Amino acid sequence: MAALWQTAGSGVLETCGLERILEALKLLLSPGGSGSSSLQITKHDVLLTTLKSNLSALEDKFLKDPHWKKLKLLRDEIANEAEWRQDCMDVTWRFTSQTLLLLLCLKETMIRLAVEFNPGKPNPRTPEAAPALSPDTLSISQQKTVQSVLQFVVTLGVCPYLIPGVGVPVRYRTEFGAVVQDVVCLSAAPSAPRRLYTSCKVLLNVAQHASLGSLIFCRHFGDIAAGLCQLGFCPTKRKPLNPEEEVLTEDERALSRKALRDILDQVYQPLAVRELLILQGGPPQSCTDGKTQVMCRAPAWLRRLCGQLLSERLMRPSGVQAVVRGILEGAGAGAAGGSDAEATAADWKKCDLIAKILASCPQQSLSPEDYYRDICPQILDLFHFQDKLTGLQFQRVATTTFITMSRERPQLAAKYLLQPVLAPLHRCSNTAEVSECDMVPGTILVTEEELSRCIEDVYKVYVVGNEPLTVLVDSLLPVLGVLFSLYCFTKHSVSHIRSLCQEILLWMLGKLERKKAITSLKGFAGLDKTVPSLHSLCHFRAATQGGIMITIKEAVCDEDEDEALYQKVSSEQCQVEHLGDLLSHCQECGLAGDFFIFCLKELTHMAVENEAELKTKPFSSESLLELEQHQTLLVEGPERKLLVLQLTAVLCERMSEQIFTNITQVVDFVAATLQRACASLAHQAESTVESQTLSMSMGLVAVMLGGAIQLKSSEFAILKQLLPLLEKVSNTYPDPVIQELAVDLRITISTHGAFSTEAVSVAAQSTLNKKDPEGKREEQQQTSYERYSNVSCNHLEQQRSHCTSNQTSLTPNAPLVPQEVREPSITTNQKSGSITTEQLQEALLSAYDPQIPTRAAALRTLSRWIEQREPKALEMQEKLLKIFLENLEHEDTFIYLSAIQGVALLSDVYPEKILPGLLAQYDGGKDKHTLETRMKVGEILMRIVRALGDMVSKYREPLIHTFLRGARDPDSAHRASSLSNLGELCQRLDFMLGSVVHEVTACLIAVAKTDHEAEVRRAAVHVIVLLLRGLSQKATEVLRDVLKDLYHLLKHVVRLEPDDVAKLHAQLALEELDEIMRNFLFPPQKLEKKIMVLP
Repeated sequence: MAALWQTAGSGVLETCGLERILEALKLLLSPGGSGSSSLQITKHDVLLTTLKSNLSALEDKFLKDPHWKKLKLLRDEIANEAEWRQDCMDVTWRFTSQTLLLLLCLKETMIRLAVEFNPGKPNPRTPEAAPALSPDTLSISQQKTVQSVLQFVVTLGVCPYLIPGVGVPVRYRTEFGAVVQDVVCLSAAPSAPRRLYTSCKVLLNVAQHASLGSLIFCRHFGDIAAGLCQLGFCPTKRKPLNPEEEVLTEDERALSRKALRDILDQVYQPLAVRELLILQGGPPQSCTDGKTQVMCRAPAWLRRLCGQLLSERLMRPSGVQAVVRGILEGAGAGAAGGSDAEATAADWKKCDLIAKILASCPQQSLSPEDYYRDICPQILDLFHFQDKLTGLQFQRVATTTFITMSRERPQLAAKYLLQPVLAPLHRCSNTAEVSECDMVPGTILVTEEELSRCIEDVYKVYVVGNEPLTVLVDSLLPVLGVLFSLYCFTKHSVSHIRSLCQEILLWMLGKLERKKAITSLKGFAGLDKTVPSLHSLCHFRAATQGGIMITIKEAVCDEDEDEALYQKVSSEQCQVEHLGDLLSHCQECGLAGDFFIFCLKELTHMAVENEAELKTKPFSSESLLELEQHQTLLVEGPERKLLVLQLTAVLCERMSEQIFTNITQVVDFVAATLQRACASLAHQAESTVESQTLSMSMGLVAVMLGGAIQLKSSEFAILKQLLPLLEKVSNTYPDPVIQELAVDLRITISTHGAFSTEAVSVAAQSTLNKKDPEGKREEQQQTSYERYSNVSCNHLEQQRSHCTSNQTSLTPNAPLVPQEVREPSITTNQKSGSITTEQLQEALLSAYDPQIPTRAAALRTLSRWIEQREPKALEMQEKLLKIFLENLEHEDTFIYLSAIQGVALLSDVYPEKILPGLLAQYDGGKDKHTLETRMKVGEILMRIVRALGDMVSKYREPLIHTFLRGARDPDSAHRASSLSNLGELCQRLDFMLGSVVHEVTACLIAVAKTDHEAEVRRAAVHVIVLLLRGLSQKATEVLRDVLKDLYHLLKHVVRLEPDDVAKLHAQLALEELDEIMRNFLFPPQKLEKKIMVLP
């Protein structure tokens, strides 16, 4: 091109501007005489006529217009230097040749203008002025013109000459492309390969200019790359060629190959990856519809070539990121981090595809290990992008790739992925060797950034990935103790990695084998010194940026030994407490129960250990090392025992009733208790605590055998493990009651429940029916029953039914298992009409069962059937009402509350039939019903009023009359109950209260002023509170005749009432009344207009 400029002369270049060249390009693109406003015309002859017309118009301009003379000279000079033929019988190629010449003119002119550009010095007085624009800069309209020209060049000069399967055929892109494919004449000289070579070569020449290159590669990189692949790598014919046939020389093919690699290195790498994937194509397509056209599959040589080039992109620096971006952006996700990034990150199929690509070792790599050595650091870098959306995409891909590599090549993944990730934790483990240079106190072993990044990466791989591969679990296991120490440190302050550490620990404990998990927990608690933990010289410190770092401890002085010992003891105590917190999240999987049983066995081991032998045994040694080991053993023994006791106490305090999830754990718990009791007897160390614990554990076995849960034959086999221990207890324990119970339990277990004595049933009932030590039976007895029946037994039943949901056959011990106890689990999910007559009859019979849990379960089952509107149950409403009313007389809280619930639900279905009888029973005298029964009926009426809601107005008269009569009852408790129910009723009557408002007010005034019992006066004032609260702003209308009387009453109570609770209720009522009157007198202003239409 330098020779071109010398030949053309400086005068030509000075006068030829960009505007003239762009005008010439517009002239070539003009519609001409086609009469169409679009270039994408559909008729072949019109297209050819337009191209010929535009070429003729351009030549006329060059010959006749003197302003175009300089451009003509420049074009002719470039044409003379060109190495391709411009004359051709094919109009499309002549058009393409002229367009390529003008593009070369544009490029050379832009270069010359940039060279001659010499901007003046900026004026310091006006620094805000924009710098002078370079003359080779294209405007937006000019760029659009160039883009249109490039589209024509590629459509007419590149795409028609690609063989089938190379690139996307132009006919599948636009309708205009299909027309072009048909009008191109391939038989005319030059040949198709030569035309393709010329077009690609000129376009690459033009692309050497930065501005033009960005326009070319932005939209047409794929087509140019497809052309270069065909020119440089397509296999040639082996037979001799005819002399007149034009083909590419080997040098030209080599230049094409070199040009392809150059542009692949030059362009944006994700774009290169995306276009190579498109060129490589997908699997073969099949089409059953004859009308649908199926694209040709890429040739084998092209697929191999694209695979090789993609592997080269991958092996480059930041190649992994380029491949990930190219695939994600090419999959319709937009730019990485764009609006579709979240959807892409959630698409596991794309992530799996990328993971398989990255995990597969390419053929270009020397070995898989070399490939992993180069690629794994880039994969780890994908975890650390700061941009939120981009990071979300890359983290999902990195996690999937991490897991895929660990699955396919675990050894290499452990070496090049897991070791770098876990290196900060390994560095401070007690199994690591700390160099002497790092032993200086205060040396930072792990920085804040390293530790935070390590924990976050481990969380993303293990918890988010959630693949318990062996290599992953085995790699994290050695540093689990360090991770637990870090978790304990984060519990003392605010840290963003606390939740991450907790999730990682819970994930690992859940995925580990149970023995390894127990061993790890022993290491956490300090019971197993062989488990790797934090190095004794290392400790955690708060960092400056809010994170945590690991440093070397300061040396302890002699005067600070007491403080160091205190810190050590308090640290161990905190670790035990934090371990209890951690295990509170592991109850469902059963790990907490197994570890608790381990602690109980350790207690038993402590009981049978002969401490006196260790202390009094004469010690003789020939070496100081053995003496030191002996002294260490004497110190560590008591420390271990204290640690076990503390750990057991923490677990007893933190764990809930659901700690045991299966029968095996319950049996192990009972066995550990029996063993400890036997050990205590052997050492004559029986205590009250041991006796109570033994009674509780044996009562638990009695509950299981008594029907709390349904036992199968396999579970009886587990219970048989207790037979030797029960025999030992029956022979050695001094308490005859426990001896007899042990014998009876052995008989029941041995016979699989076919024979059961009365002692077993009594023990089960006494275990379930224990009262609160302070005598608070009414408050806590129901809670105790519900806790056992609904939590312990049902929890075990649910855990077991989860594994044996398909087994429906009854076991031989069915007669011992009351059906009504397990009835709730059978009917929980039953739909309306699904119960059978046999089930209903069985529940009715169980409602009279002498065992409290059985009867309560039956009553709740019947109540649930009524609530579900079971037709068979509703047909027996009278019998059900009788059953519920009879159980109201029962003294047990669990029974009569279940009966209250049943009557209330039945009254909600048939209020007309049941409500009058309840009112008569509530209003009866002492000779008919006891006070407790009437109070229970009052509770039923209150629930009925609440359930009826607005429909309660239908039964206003009998309810109000009954409650008003009850306010005059001689018993103060009944008066308070009546007033409480009256308040609930008035709160829901609203305007229906109007006709009886005077009677209600008179009653409340009389009771509040004259009743001798404080609780009754409280109830009367509370009725006013409920009345005002329920009516709200409607109180001024409903209570307008008595509002003044109520106000005077409240003021009287505030001034003269001796009871503080009644005063408080009155004050609350005055506040409600004050708010009502303020809103009435000063309504809130509303910015609204009222439009009235006159008649």
